[in-house]
Amino acid sequence: MATKNADQTAINALRFLSVDMIEKAQSGHPGLPIDAAPMVYTLWKEILTFNPEDPHWINRDRFILSAGHGSALLYSLLYFNDFGLTLEDLKNFRQIGSKTPGHPEFGVTSGVDATTGPLGQGLGMGVGMAMAEMHLSSLYNRPHFPIIDHYTYVLVGDGDLMEGVSQEAINVAGDKKLSKLIVLYDSNDISLDGKLSLSTNENEQKRFTASGWDYQRVEDGNDVDAILKAIQHAKTTSSPSLIEVKTVIGYGTPDAGTNKVHGSALGEKNVSLMRQHYDWSFPPFVFSDEIHKTFRSALVSKKKKYDVWQTMYKVYQTKFPELYKLLNTNTLDSSKLKVNYATGDKVATRVASSEMIQQMADSNLNFWGGSADLSSSNKTYIENGGTFSKATPDGKNIYYGVREFGMGAAMNGIQLHGGSRTFGSTFLIFSDYMKAAVRLSALQKMPNIFIFSHDSIAVGEDGPTHEPVEQVEALRSIPNVNVFRPADANEVFETWKYMANETQTTSVLVTSRQKLPVLDGTRNAPIDKGGYVLSPSSNSLPDGILIATGSEVQLAIKAQKALKEDHFDVTVVSMPCIELFKQQSEKYQNSVLPVEVDLRIAIEMLDPTVWYQFTGLKGAVIGNDHFGESGKGEAVVKKYGFSADTIVRKFKAIWKSSEK
Repeated sequence: MATKNADQTAINALRFLSVDMIEKAQSGHPGLPIDAAPMVYTLWKEILTFNPEDPHWINRDRFILSAGHGSALLYSLLYFNDFGLTLEDLKNFRQIGSKTPGHPEFGVTSGVDATTGPLGQGLGMGVGMAMAEMHLSSLYNRPHFPIIDHYTYVLVGDGDLMEGVSQEAINVAGDKKLSKLIVLYDSNDISLDGKLSLSTNENEQKRFTASGWDYQRVEDGNDVDAILKAIQHAKTTSSPSLIEVKTVIGYGTPDAGTNKVHGSALGEKNVSLMRQHYDWSFPPFVFSDEIHKTFRSALVSKKKKYDVWQTMYKVYQTKFPELYKLLNTNTLDSSKLKVNYATGDKVATRVASSEMIQQMADSNLNFWGGSADLSSSNKTYIENGGTFSKATPDGKNIYYGVREFGMGAAMNGIQLHGGSRTFGSTFLIFSDYMKAAVRLSALQKMPNIFIFSHDSIAVGEDGPTHEPVEQVEALRSIPNVNVFRPADANEVFETWKYMANETQTTSVLVTSRQKLPVLDGTRNAPIDKGGYVLSPSSNSLPDGILIATGSEVQLAIKAQKALKEDHFDVTVVSMPCIELFKQQSEKYQNSVLPVEVDLRIAIEMLDPTVWYQFTGLKGAVIGNDHFGESGKGEAVVKKYGFSADTIVRKFKAIWKSSEK
């Protein structure tokens, strides 16, 4: 693909449209769009398979701009490739309500395959997409019907590769031998603060090859022929590929090669000089018909490939109707789930969850997941599910290794790919390592299932480093996340049924290490309501309300009985999911928490902050804002005051105070 005049003009059109957008907004990052334009043009024109008329086509090649600050370049590509962006959309770059936000957002702009910007996570999501392609092709492809057969391409910058999550992602990809993952590295040796040498001197070739990747280097970022040959070679390898393309940031501008062009508009004078360098005569946002024809000419062959695939897919639908239906199903079949515990049985909720996972896997071909090296402790291993690997890509168990953040990012990529539902697990305390991925899952409206076990100071001997305090509060603070902390096996069962049918909200399931009694009244618990009256008072209007979640619900039940003996009539409310409860009607909320009853006590062995919204000024929260300590779980719980006696004393103290 020796660069022709038409191709060079098209490349420059990408550069100048990106600059025009940034200048109009007086905000953005022009450096990467200018220097990376040749490589993405080559990729999109010569290699990438897609159809702008069907942007969610499951067998399209994926493209992730991990260096999401270069969003203007992606929007320029989408504009010229007919994904529906208008010049008016581009002129509204970085403005409220536009289709061209500051960083690419999945679901906002047609053709954006992932929300990126938090550096490194785009690479991690690319790993997940490549994992999904490998897994689903083994499940759904049949002889002469390669329904799933595509590549995942990621454009990364120096900043992406400095983030710690990048190493986790690189290691996972190398271990799984994801040969259909190809990463283009815009290697311009500049970060926001200055020369890359100020902060890092890594040898990326050694780094990637040590992790099992194929490595190539293109010396000139403007050499589209060399870039094309490198991509073509990468498609023949048996391992993931990194192509390091040496570029000059802001190539052709007065401040080229410096951090001055990284993150701010060039300014009128510098744009004028850039136009002189490229001999560019078009006014801002004006492009000739010839430029549009150059881009659209490549779409002809792409649409032919799409049409061939669609013809094959129609035959596939007839020959394999069940597989076709599964591939196009976003939810999981929970109709066969069963729970067989009796009131009084004792079982850890992590064990109860494990039983639901086994049943879910038996009933759903498209259900798989893994753990950050803790499946035996989280109880998340799928029996008879096999191991996901290059040799056994149909395996349901993903071994992520001790890579929590990488796992979360990969989960997002798997879910974004489509065609399956996945889960990931670790200890609750280590959710800190992956909170950014949970947040990105929620932002992208992904129905991921994050399972976090060992949920409180009851962890015991492992001590304060492993005893969560503030983690659930942090997870509850993320918009579009439902955090479930079930009280017993029955509530776990109902939670899994609910999560199976979720399509746009991220779920967090928090489970106990210790055994908990199966409580009377939790069978058929209305998990969809978030909170419910588990044990009502004898009178229509109780003397008080005890609100609890997880292992603390049993303490509330015991306290209720003890208070009854002292002639106090209270209601116990189980609230496994605060987020869902707050979504209910005012009428329902008042039926659970009557406004006339202001003596309310919430009990949870975690940070107490969230509960004051329900207890009010006259109520109280029995929570934990200390780090805990090492010892027998029961002894630690007792030391920190979590008992029925503590609840009774607190209730009586408030009652007595209110009588004065």
